Amino acid sequence: MANDRSELRWGVEQRLEFIEFRLFWEGHVNRSDLMDQFGVSVNQASTDLNRYIGFAPDNMVYDKSARTYVRGSEFKPQFLEPDASRYLAQLRSVADGILDREDSWIADLPPYASAPTPVRGVSPVKLRSVVGAIRRSEAVEVRYQSLSSPEPRWRWIAPHAIAFDGFRWHTRAFCLTDDCFKDFLLSRILDIRGSRESEVSASDDSDWLSEVTLEVGPHPELSETQAKVIALDYGMRGGKAKIRVRRALLHYALRRLGLDTDPAARRPQDQQIVLLNREHIDCHISSAGNDFGPANQVPEC
Repeated sequence: MANDRSELRWGVEQRLEFIEFRLFWEGHVNRSDLMDQFGVSVNQASTDLNRYIGFAPDNMVYDKSARTYVRGSEFKPQFLEPDASRYLAQLRSVADGILDREDSWIADLPPYASAPTPVRGVSPVKLRSVVGAIRRSEAVEVRYQSLSSPEPRWRWIAPHAIAFDGFRWHTRAFCLTDDCFKDFLLSRILDIRGSRESEVSASDDSDWLSEVTLEVGPHPELSETQAKVIALDYGMRGGKAKIRVRRALLHYALRRLGLDTDPAARRPQDQQIVLLNREHIDCHISSAGNDFGPANQVPEC
């Protein structure tokens, strides 16, 4: 059997990735797993398993007593890079009902729970209109409820991207009323009544296109042992971790990480991390508008 990956069809390579996923995370895989996941025949499943052995003969061995293939002691991934964040994201998607159980590659879901997040009232019809406007480079007239106005009002916006701040979904758009790029919460778009060709280019949104690097480290008042624990939590190297974020989303990132307030305002055990390059970041804070109002003036960095 040929072992040239370049000649593999997409469907075949996906099944080989599945075999490797199950071997790494579950420790075993058999023909019925492939048949259930992809709807292939017994012969096709056997062919896929043999093909995988041809590529990585040391990655799995057949356990006669268990009647299944198990992960070999010399296992080395060939088709995917094991990623904990992707596994956990898939677990969360299944547990939250976003991904159907049968569509998941996880065979045996561990018990899972998460802190509840309020349901955001995003209308699928309005979301469809916004996404369509992004694809067609159009402006749409929306009836939007802003915190700065007691009553909703109509305005034209030219959306070019969708953003998530960790809790809420936004569209990044040029506001023709305020003549600047801003973030608009999708849940506050109450109605859409028209569209037209947009003359605004997403390439003009410098805050969206540029990135800022946050350098965070353990709170200096933590003990040495506590600081080591926090360093592990954030995958720090040399006492700090670097987090890249779009400049347009900077204020959301700081707020989500608890870095938008004075570190002295909370106990070190509660604050846990501090911003090491605050002077540099202060040059970028409030540069991008949101639905509270247009962007503020930014000092020269």
